[in-house]
Order: sequence, then structure tokens, then C-alpha cells
Amino acid sequence: MIATVSGRSYYKFVNTLNHLKLEYDSKLPEEIQNNEKRLVLTTNKESTKIPTNLILFDDEFDHDPTIVRGKIAEKLDSGMNNSSLIIGIDPGNRIGLSIFYYEKEIESSIYTSIEELVSHIVKVLVGLNAQRKIVKVGNGNMRIARQISNSLNLRFCSHFELEFVDEQRTSVRVRNYNKRGERDKISARYITQREGYRHLVLPLSRIG
Repeated sequence: MIATVSGRSYYKFVNTLNHLKLEYDSKLPEEIQNNEKRLVLTTNKESTKIPTNLILFDDEFDHDPTIVRGKIAEKLDSGMNNSSLIIGIDPGNRIGLSIFYYEKEIESSIYTSIEELVSHIVKVLVGLNAQRKIVKVGNGNMRIARQISNSLNLRFCSHFELEFVDEQRTSVRVRNYNKRGERDKISARYITQREGYRHLVLPLSRIG
């Protein structure tokens, strides 16, 4: 629910929610009741009028939409679901990406550039406060998988857990070959659910 009289903040909320295809309605801040169970989007100044802790502020919406979706999941599911951030990657000419946070998929997408993929993943790893950050990479193309993992280690200045997982039977047949990108996204989703050999990746600044 959007609760603000600030035109700039309202536009920011609406623009991001429409991009994420999330439904919303609007109220004035003073119309919010203390028994409100929905997440309220407002400004820091107007939050003093709102009797609930389920609030996200407008400055949070300056982040990447995936991070915003993650922060929404964090507010709504904190204490209920596992807070791990799990990133599944299906390497290939088209790289499938699936990201789960608080057991909800917050992104499903396709990349054709390793550099753009890694830049985006680093942004998500930095932007979400998960207790555990796990990156799972399919082993179907180990050359690209290694490039991705090495680049992540260079670009992300903190630790994360890395797994190379068996990709067998993660690919699904798609009748319409124009939708092959969907197959890569679904494969990445399956990869998030598989277990492989997991090891902790430390930033190069700590290991010299």
C-alpha cells in the first residue's frame, strides 16, 4: 500500500511496483489503522503518522528492482522463512539466472554477457542483508562457470558460499523454440534447488 502525499515519492513507488508487476492501492498516511497487516510504502517524514512497523521508505526504491523485491520479501517474511539468499546460474551462450530470498523467487532472467551478469549479481549480494549468500552454478559448461565464479570473487568484496551442481535433467523441453530463453531460466531455478560440493569463497583482499 502506498501512503504518501509526495508526488515524487508516489511516482517512484508506482514506477517500481509496475515494473515488478505487483498490485497496490493508495491511502493518505493518516488513514492507516494500527491493525494494518499490509506493507506500507511511505517517506521517512510521513512514517511518524503511520502506526505500523511494516514500512518501506522511498529511498529504498532507489535500488535495483530485484533488491526492492527482496526487501519487500524480507519485511513480509522475516521470522517465518529461511533468510538465505540463493542464486542459481545456468551457464551457456544464454545464461539463466534465478534468485531466491526468504524462499521466494525474486528474479528470473537471461543474460548474454558474463560481465553484465556478474555486475548485477554483485549488486544483489551487496544490497540484501542475508545471513547466508549461496551461489549455485550448473556444471554443464565449466569454462563459463569458472569465468563467472572467478569474476564474482574478484568483484564481490565479501565472502559467499559457492557450489557447482549437476545440471543433468535440469533442462526442460519447450515446444516453441522461440521461447528457449524460458528453458534457461527454468534450468537456473532447478539449480537453486540442487545440492553440490559447497565451499566458502573468501575475498581476495583477505587471502592476499
